[in-house]
Amino acid sequence: MSSYLKSCEKAARAAGQVLNEWRGKFSVREKGKSDLVTDADLAAQNVIEEILTADFPEFEFLGEEGPSGISRQTGSPFCWIVDPLDGTMNYVHGLPNYAVSIGLSEAGSVIAGVIYDPVYDRCFMAEKGGGAFLNGEKIEVSTAQSLDEALIAFSFPTTVAKGSPVIDDFINVLTQSQGIRRLGSAALNLASVAAGQMDAYWAAFNKPWDVAAGAILVQEAGGTVLGFNRQPFNIFEPKIVATSSPALQEAMQSQIRHD
Repeated sequence: MSSYLKSCEKAARAAGQVLNEWRGKFSVREKGKSDLVTDADLAAQNVIEEILTADFPEFEFLGEEGPSGISRQTGSPFCWIVDPLDGTMNYVHGLPNYAVSIGLSEAGSVIAGVIYDPVYDRCFMAEKGGGAFLNGEKIEVSTAQSLDEALIAFSFPTTVAKGSPVIDDFINVLTQSQGIRRLGSAALNLASVAAGQMDAYWAAFNKPWDVAAGAILVQEAGGTVLGFNRQPFNIFEPKIVATSSPALQEAMQSQIRHD
């Protein structure tokens, strides 16, 4: 395991401990309709930033909380991309499906990532060329090739209007697949694809920190990750389709609007 992946795991586990400590005693604020944020977000991100910048002071840092944009600018090609609490709504309501997500990019390409589930102590890890792992055990995507044998995860945007194209996409895929799950955490959705528990995941409205770590997990577990319209995946334009196989990728792309 590389030194940066070790630091990444250390930071993710420390943030998970912070989230566990805050459960049930945080105050909730609104930063937009149906978009809740807690003091736990900020506390967890602060712990992550302290650990990672202490170990790698030259690396840049992009976190979900705080001002938009890179919060630590050094001119380095390396940048930590951090979501201290992916699945905030679940966390606020006491649903045990949320995670810490930390990715490391080099010149805009993700090269390592950790997703830590503090409820069940599940640590998903991957680095470029090194495979994907769950608590030290190697994981692989499923063998699903078609929609009719696939269980698929999906993320709606925070608000959805009647007649939205994303609803049409949802119905198109739902009626042809084994089923769709909307679990509330993009990071854990992608981790589930990497572990072969889900066969695909797609979303049009994520942010870089939602999917950075998950994307490399799926790739290193043998899956396929593209943007919409079969374009190469771009972390800074994270419309994402992650699947267990190229065949399932093509089937998914054929059902999704690309405008």
